[in-house]
Amino acid sequence: QVQLVESGGGLVQAGGSLRLSCAASGRTFSSYAMGWFRQAPGKEREFVSRISSTGISTYYADSVKGRFTISRDNAKNTVYLQMNSLKPEDTALYYCAADRRTSILRYRDGDIYDYWGQGTQVTVSS
Repeated sequence: QVQLVESGGGLVQAGGSLRLSCAASGRTFSSYAMGWFRQAPGKEREFVSRISSTGISTYYADSVKGRFTISRDNAKNTVYLQMNSLKPEDTALYYCAADRRTSILRYRDGDIYDYWGQGTQVTVSS
């Protein structure tokens, strides 16, 4: 069992930055690939980014590529999402999720992730 707790959300002006953190419980964190997803009011959940268990491989949605950076510190059981050049359309509830698979098939599909955090709100004002 893995428990995930996100933090770091808040209100920021367009063009600003935020860094989200996701702290995981358990001694098996380093065996999980980790993902970030977001959901805006009235919209479906969408994939944002993913990082492999070792941190070597990263993946991004086209909408955030070049602006967001995912990273992890397995010694601290934490995954991060650095968000720069934020836009109002980035406003959403951001979730981290853990995937115990080694395959990257369907990695954008939230249904394949095993554990989820409660989310942290990011609001970008124009």
